[in-house]
Amino acid sequence: MLHLSRLTSLALTIALVIGAPLAFAEQVAPAAPAATAATTKAPLPLDELRTFAEVMDRIKAAYVEPVDDKTLLENAIKGMLSNLDPHSAYLGPEDFAELQESTSGEFGGLGIEVGSEDGQIKVVSPIDDTPASKAGIKAGDLIVKINGQPTRGQTMTEAVDKMRGKLGQKITLTLVRDGGNPFDVTLARATITVKSVKSQLLESGYGYIRITQFQVKTGDEVAKALAKLRKDNGKKLNGIVLDLRNNPGGVLQAAVEVVDHFITKGLIVYTKGRIANSELRFSATGNDLSEGVPLAVLINGGSASASEIVAGALQDQKRGVLMGTTSFGKGSVQTVLPLNNDRALKITTALYYTPNGRSIQAQGIVPDIEVRKAKITNEIDNEYYKEADLQGHLGNGNGGADQPTGSNAKAKPMPQDDDYQLAQALSLLKGLSITRSR
Repeated sequence: MLHLSRLTSLALTIALVIGAPLAFAEQVAPAAPAATAATTKAPLPLDELRTFAEVMDRIKAAYVEPVDDKTLLENAIKGMLSNLDPHSAYLGPEDFAELQESTSGEFGGLGIEVGSEDGQIKVVSPIDDTPASKAGIKAGDLIVKINGQPTRGQTMTEAVDKMRGKLGQKITLTLVRDGGNPFDVTLARATITVKSVKSQLLESGYGYIRITQFQVKTGDEVAKALAKLRKDNGKKLNGIVLDLRNNPGGVLQAAVEVVDHFITKGLIVYTKGRIANSELRFSATGNDLSEGVPLAVLINGGSASASEIVAGALQDQKRGVLMGTTSFGKGSVQTVLPLNNDRALKITTALYYTPNGRSIQAQGIVPDIEVRKAKITNEIDNEYYKEADLQGHLGNGNGGADQPTGSNAKAKPMPQDDDYQLAQALSLLKGLSITRSR
């Protein structure tokens, strides 16, 4: 099972419902073969092992409180993994079980993905329709306290453990936004059922698909969304906006399936690593459900991992125009190696590459057209009189009703009304449609 993700340790992603699908690319491998693949015939580092045993004995003998062997050894394993890179981790039984459950899209937590920045816990992205998003938590917020306890100096795992708890139980986070004064937000932990795909018509002929994260069924959900948009429109669409903003990643196969719905041929993504089974290639099957309609893809700094695979593939295949801001830049692959005691290791084993051979690790995907977030202020165009306002004006030569000032009915509010980046993407698609029809 392959997953993509970014930023945090698994303990973090699981506890906060950002889960396995959100922050890493992982491959679940059988315990024995995995151990064989990872083992070399290099001689054991006897001096280092003696030092390790001596340190363990000294701690057991001199530490202020008694510490059992199991705790010391598990902490040592956690230390080995956590010091490799930000994405490698040791998964205890509970974490591993929750990892496996989280790919279904239903898990418990607050609904935020968090990472570490300068020793502080930072919100990477709130997940739509979760306690965090409903409470107004935003990407970039710093979590400086959890239930009154400062987070600075804590490890990611320690902070996450404090944010975990029983469903329905309340937790207070102290946040700092844009360097301002700290403020408290109280949330109730909940079972989160994340809808990974949302879609609607922005206006006649133009569809909108938003993917919040990549779950096991996301590919199927996108296929259904495309079919529904065609049905609702009554004919072939003129364009589609694919929104990957603030999408932290997820299941690799789902990302591949999504790209496959928009292209007819060619490479989608490939991975390269030290061991043979870390080198994979995924190509299109020719099942283009989008009918080749013009495509605009929205990305930003919260788009990571699987989102970047989709964006990079569509960009390299010249299938869509990428708009927004540069993506996060999480381009490594993690492999989950199950152990024989309901535990597992999650270690970085490869990098993934776009069809043109680009590694986005620590660089991100640069959009074709940069569109920064901005506020839209609508002005009412009632200051001018029109011909139809004049007394005794002539009727239209082709018939039809007059259009005096203020005659246009108030339109139903739409997502593009207050979303500048989305409005720009829609405008691009409409321009492409006009030029193609001439």
